[in-house]
Amino acid sequence: MKKCFFILFAALSVVAFAAPPQSEISVKLIPDRREYIVGERIRAVVDVANSSADSIDVGKPGSADILRIEVFRARDMASRERVGSKPFVAPFMLHSSEGQKLETFIGDHFPLHDPVRYLARAVLIHAGSRYESSLVSFDVVPGMTVGRAMQMFKNSPGLKRTFEIVYWMRGQREHLFLKASDEGGRVWRTTDLGGLLRITEPKISVMPNGEVVVLHRATQNQFMRSVFWSLPNALDFRKQEPMVDPDVAGSERMRDLYMESGGVTPVKKSWWKFW
Repeated sequence: MKKCFFILFAALSVVAFAAPPQSEISVKLIPDRREYIVGERIRAVVDVANSSADSIDVGKPGSADILRIEVFRARDMASRERVGSKPFVAPFMLHSSEGQKLETFIGDHFPLHDPVRYLARAVLIHAGSRYESSLVSFDVVPGMTVGRAMQMFKNSPGLKRTFEIVYWMRGQREHLFLKASDEGGRVWRTTDLGGLLRITEPKISVMPNGEVVVLHRATQNQFMRSVFWSLPNALDFRKQEPMVDPDVAGSERMRDLYMESGGVTPVKKSWWKFW
């Protein structure tokens, strides 16, 4: 029995001795989601935890500490192409036993306009050592097109802007997105317009004054009207407002009128759509 105990103790000792030591500094990169529409902001959180006896000081003049994001384009299962590496610009300090979560928008610093799979990681350089997060993947997808429109500019005759409304699954339901790009190659930020119910075709209209209006059905009883302001050097979101389905609004009003007149059950008739 003593011999078996000694052998087991020795084996455990060897395993413990052979196990690599845990890093005193950990770095994680956590994207918000795994799929993004082309042109959409790609938000992620960098989580740094310092269990060492040192202080980490990124961004201070004269400090050698650097936190950077590395992005790769996945060519296939076995190879990847480097897109770039950018330092994290926000300065921060971590003393021993402290942690910090930092927000970053990866697509604001890298040209991630191709609909492919990308890989990214956060890297901290401290005291001559390199601390890496695990590689995380996310897909940039074009979406499913349901409408297009083009805008010409009176004061910029050579400029053409193409708008595209697309849908894609986000969470448990489909969402509608507005994409925009100029003929010269500029890609504008894609906007998530919210949930979509595809029993009614979404509509996009470009007004002579530069307003861009998207109308889509969000629920059985409600539409959403999204308004943008589009100029040669700007594309700004102005507002989004709900609109009651005119069929539903008309039926409810008729029901109220019937009830006010004595509670007669209203006849089911379709209401005139006024657009």
